[in-house]
Amino acid sequence: MAGISIGNAGADPLAATALPIEATTLGDVVQEVFLIQTPPPQWIIIAAGAVALLVVLTRGPWRLARNVVTIVHEGGHAIVALLCGRQLSGIRLHSDTSGVTVTRGRPDGLGMVLTVLAGYIAPSIVGLLGILMLVGNRITALLWISILLLLAMLLLIRNIYGVISVVGTGLVIFGVSWFTPAEVQAAFAYFFTWFLLVAGVRPVFELQSQRRAQPTPQSDADQLDRLTGVPGTAWVFVFGLVNVAALGAGVWLLMF
Repeated sequence: MAGISIGNAGADPLAATALPIEATTLGDVVQEVFLIQTPPPQWIIIAAGAVALLVVLTRGPWRLARNVVTIVHEGGHAIVALLCGRQLSGIRLHSDTSGVTVTRGRPDGLGMVLTVLAGYIAPSIVGLLGILMLVGNRITALLWISILLLLAMLLLIRNIYGVISVVGTGLVIFGVSWFTPAEVQAAFAYFFTWFLLVAGVRPVFELQSQRRAQPTPQSDADQLDRLTGVPGTAWVFVFGLVNVAALGAGVWLLMF
């Protein structure tokens, strides 16, 4: 078996208001997490989207926030690899916001293609799934599912910076979901999903710019080129098309 490295609505009258979680038993926690919350005012949704866009477009905040994109990118590789029957050896996240997911299995075939394909579209797909949960007013559930996924990913991390990135992200989400009032939870949840939708687009442009300036044969697009015979630039276009479509769907679901 070869080891393969992979880089980079209206309010419900029965709805509850999200509050800091104060339950003392596991059953109480689960019940509170999966309550349907009252949706926030439309201005909060719009403001969260505007802040997310600002973070993506501003160099300093983007440099830090891009670590979250890398976590989701590599998590996308890992989840699809498992679904395709591949074995996961580990995930590494680096301080330059790059990452690598190492899997074991056939070095070619549909499973490998899907595994490589998953990375660049994962943030947008996860963001769109988050929007669907928010449309269903499952704000706290969204935050806690995110925490559980990060805990699962932590078991696969194989370097210190990766542990710091995943644990730090998880602690921020936990703190918001456990200690903050409804308005803060809602604003954060909408910001987080908006961010993933918007942030899914920028790395595609960065990938193509990097391929032009300094060709990287280990990029996802170039690996797909070797696996399928379809040029890497065409795969960059596919990444961009999927992510822009997900962003458009998210805007439509939240704003119309």
